[in-house]
Amino acid sequence: MAVPSLYREPERAARIALIADSHARLLGRPLSGPADDVVAALWDSPLAILAHGTEQDPVFFFGNKAALAAFETDVEAFTRMPSRLSAEAPLREERQALLDRVTANGFIDDYAGVRISARGRRFRIGPAVVWNLIDESGRRHGQAACFTP
Repeated sequence: MAVPSLYREPERAARIALIADSHARLLGRPLSGPADDVVAALWDSPLAILAHGTEQDPVFFFGNKAALAAFETDVEAFTRMPSRLSAEAPLREERQALLDRVTANGFIDDYAGVRISARGRRFRIGPAVVWNLIDESGRRHGQAACFTP
């Protein structure tokens, strides 16, 4: 499956590149192998990789093939979904505590939890890495996560 055209739009492609840049900067290791096309490298990664922005109710702006399969959804639906909806209502407090910890520390690499797919299937993620999306000037653009599906 080819990279969705939505992910090739210049502004979104730059945000997707920030996923890999921030991971390398904060964790000291690359998210994917060397690639001329970072969008394609993240899209094709065997890791589930997803990211949301900084809106009041953050919305996913990226989910790769593995993440879309785990969440049983497509690009259009996933990139309109508030990220809080990836956890069931009783688990949203736990999810928010995790995100607060990431905001304070830059990243965590020990998260595990239950998520819910678009079809209502519960699935466990973890260990997952969650990190802040921070550009070179220090401005925060959201948060990203990766896990083995």
